[in-house]
Amino acid sequence: MIFDFLRRGAGAEAPEAKASAAGPVVAWHNAGRVAWSPRDTASLTRTGFAGNPVGFRSVKLISEAAAALPLVLQDRMQRYETHPMLSLIRRPNGAQGRAELMEALFGQLLLSGDAYVEAVRGSDDLPVELHVLRSDRMRVVPGADGWPVAYEYTVGGKSHRFDAESICHIKSFHPQDDHYGFSPMQAAAMAVDVHNAASRWSKSLLDNAARPSGALVWTGSDGQGVMAEDQFRRLSDEIEANFQGARNAGRPMVLEGGLDWKPMGFSPSDMEFQKTKEAAAREIALAFGVPPMLLGIQGDATYSNYQEANRAFYRLTVLPLVTRVAANLSDWLSGLSGEEVLLKPDLDQVPALAAERDAQWARVSRADFLTGAEKRMLLGLPALAEDAHG
Repeated sequence: MIFDFLRRGAGAEAPEAKASAAGPVVAWHNAGRVAWSPRDTASLTRTGFAGNPVGFRSVKLISEAAAALPLVLQDRMQRYETHPMLSLIRRPNGAQGRAELMEALFGQLLLSGDAYVEAVRGSDDLPVELHVLRSDRMRVVPGADGWPVAYEYTVGGKSHRFDAESICHIKSFHPQDDHYGFSPMQAAAMAVDVHNAASRWSKSLLDNAARPSGALVWTGSDGQGVMAEDQFRRLSDEIEANFQGARNAGRPMVLEGGLDWKPMGFSPSDMEFQKTKEAAAREIALAFGVPPMLLGIQGDATYSNYQEANRAFYRLTVLPLVTRVAANLSDWLSGLSGEEVLLKPDLDQVPALAAERDAQWARVSRADFLTGAEKRMLLGLPALAEDAHG
């Protein structure tokens, strides 16, 4: 029967679909359902960083700015110019300097919500090298009380277990997970999917796969719209040879009797697609805390000028991130060395905050009701020796 194929399709058993035990549930490309990309760290890194220019630039902008921020080491009494911890941070291992290590650390934290730093300890049990480990390969091993007792690092089917003291685990706040952090990339995942889909749509339009630029309509002398086979092939060959390609751009087309050209423009929904893509780009930037103006995204008027946007970027995104990471590192390294010190960003050497810092210095210096020790405390400087003894 002519409809047998419908009966066979209706009665066929649905194919079995299996998902990875370590992966999340993914929506399939079915009619009427939205298909989102997987939300695991490796997939998000591919789609949101390696495969999306807005996500890539956001992560690079933050991690490079944060890694370039000068750090100072101090305790309650003094600010150190030389110190073993400073030397370790400046040259953490034989393959990386401070900037490379810190950029990798901030990048892992932004992409996965977690950053792991390994301390290689020498004969005296003090750290002699620091290494940033990939977050997607690390697993927290909790103890009976819920606190991590070890960390398991797996590569190529082989695992190595680190004791908890050898690893500094820095994580972003996650309201629903006790052991792992929540990354900005996860919050931006939906916008990343929309932006990538819009880019693929634009590419298909450029490839002339989504809609032809126009149509040649044939009306024969008998009023029928059907061409003979040889006529159709001759017309197709002539168009391909004489009217396609850059060298034929703008060349006039001569149509024989019965042929009529019908241009096909973009529909209003196609024109709105670009606006959707720009809105998705702004949402990605918003999730990372990067002013869209710094990424060259058009249509954003949140800040009056580039300088103001750059200052807000450092004040609201880079500084809180660096302060928290530096505090975690110094607290961990202090526990390994037994010396109580604090590592923090040097605000006096941040060009974007120079105007704010000058205003703060002037404001504090004019406060005659404050003592010198109180002024130094407000500016984040250690107390002078005479003030401490006094």
